Amino acid sequence: MASLAIAGAAMAQNQTSPYSLYGYGIIGDRATSMQRQMGGVGYAMNSGRQINVMNPASYAAIDSLTFLFDIGADVSLLWSKDDNSTQRTTGGGVDYITMQFPISKNMGMSVGLVPYTSVGYAFGTDIAHGTMSNQGQGGINELYLGWSGKIKGFSLGFNVSYDFGNIINDVFTETNTNAQAKFEHVMEIRDWNINIGAQYTHKWNKYNKAVVGVTYSPKKTLLGKTWMTVQETTQDQVPDTLGYMKMRGNYFTPNTVGVGLSYTYEKASRIMVEADMTWQQWSKATYSPLYDRDNPGEVLFQGMNFKDRTRFAIGGEYIPKIRGNYGQRMAYRLGAYHTADYISVRGNRVKEMGITCGFGLPTYEGKTMLNLGFEWKRRWASPQALLSENYFNITLGINFNEVWFWQRKIR
Repeated sequence: MASLAIAGAAMAQNQTSPYSLYGYGIIGDRATSMQRQMGGVGYAMNSGRQINVMNPASYAAIDSLTFLFDIGADVSLLWSKDDNSTQRTTGGGVDYITMQFPISKNMGMSVGLVPYTSVGYAFGTDIAHGTMSNQGQGGINELYLGWSGKIKGFSLGFNVSYDFGNIINDVFTETNTNAQAKFEHVMEIRDWNINIGAQYTHKWNKYNKAVVGVTYSPKKTLLGKTWMTVQETTQDQVPDTLGYMKMRGNYFTPNTVGVGLSYTYEKASRIMVEADMTWQQWSKATYSPLYDRDNPGEVLFQGMNFKDRTRFAIGGEYIPKIRGNYGQRMAYRLGAYHTADYISVRGNRVKEMGITCGFGLPTYEGKTMLNLGFEWKRRWASPQALLSENYFNITLGINFNEVWFWQRKIR
């Protein structure tokens, strides 16, 4: 649990995008480094060799003697461009930490920490008689516990998560007379959530199988509180709270559905391909404005109207020879995705597309895997481009596969 706490602190160091100013920030999809190398697919994945938080029904595929531990980190290089300038920034940190273990022959469990959203930006502009700068950080993390069981080709599972985190949006103003003020909007989230998953596996023979996977998370209100303060920084003034509101009934997360289909051939070599679709009904998820508590008609922080989020992804993995030399035992991965995000900026829809690739590098004993991946991603708004962003991400994950539950026989 100490490792989970350290990872949670490190997640806040990740840099994201000026678009994360809006709503709850940039949404993560619970993909591990291995899955990110394949475009972020996973709803129909159940190999039992890698942890798959995207669909909790996959936990039952773990071998009854196996313990899995997976930790991932990334480094991001960002080039952003608008009508006036081009900027380059870097960021990175721990992305997730998960573990999985069997309960019985047909049941498995998993526990871990994954990001739900992330916020990180800093930019400035000139205003009348001074300057204004914006800065944001934080996000929402999911500390989850999951269970799965299977009967023949069917498996069913769920994750129950404790969602926590602070989202902080600051506005700094400075006039030509050097008067300075800081306006800070904070969302403190302490909530819970549930994600339900199911998979069906059909095998034609011992070499060929297809898997259909589906997940669902219900719409629910967020729990926590939000407030806004103002502080005259030149006078070391104690921040004055302008507005305060409980989030229950005023802020919501959406109905979310994920569907995937995969095909695997495994004999001397291994080939796996998968296609996924994610739909999130953000258009029905309320994000209320925050009003001045002394002047109820004055809006301190704007409410937002979101769009439904859709994400399409496709990816595959190829191992030339399962029992060959080192190069033949490596996993070669490739993927792509396209996202129409929930964020809309002045009527312009934010979109994403990316191409991914990577390698699964086996260790000497052959079970633990080092996953090294590369991703190019572009984020923009449409129909007006507003701000165009290009990312180059390097992801690194270590998936420890240990036989912890085997006992030697005494003779």
